[in-house]
Amino acid sequence: MAQVEATTERIIAADAETVFDALADYKDVRGKVLPPHFSEYEVREGGDGEGTLVHWKLQATSKRVRDCLLEVTEPTDGQLVEKDRNSSMVTTWTVTPAGEGKSRAVVTTVWDGAGGIGGFFERTFAPKGLGWIYDELLQNLATEVEK
Repeated sequence: MAQVEATTERIIAADAETVFDALADYKDVRGKVLPPHFSEYEVREGGDGEGTLVHWKLQATSKRVRDCLLEVTEPTDGQLVEKDRNSSMVTTWTVTPAGEGKSRAVVTTVWDGAGGIGGFFERTFAPKGLGWIYDELLQNLATEVEK
């Protein structure tokens, strides 16, 4: 099994604190900015950053649906980590200043990929597909915070 990684980033026209606070707001903001690939969104504990437990289903392709139950931590300032209790998937969100009134939001997801030929296709195509999904999420987040 090889580790698979997908990374996407976007410059957002809002300060880093505003972007991070919106991203960490699982109760009110996160559900609004998720693209249609996410369903059954539910905050089960907390709702604001560290200590949040959130559930969703992520439909990466027409046949590939991942049931996610994520524990949220904030290991450092400007960083959220979502660890899936149902798999090896870990998503790290990092928000840093990027000039006057702007921030850089970076999302990286890693997981243990399948072996064999299926694993080859997963390592080849999954990062690009997940990148598109997260690019749409970051665009929706930008729209939300740039109001």
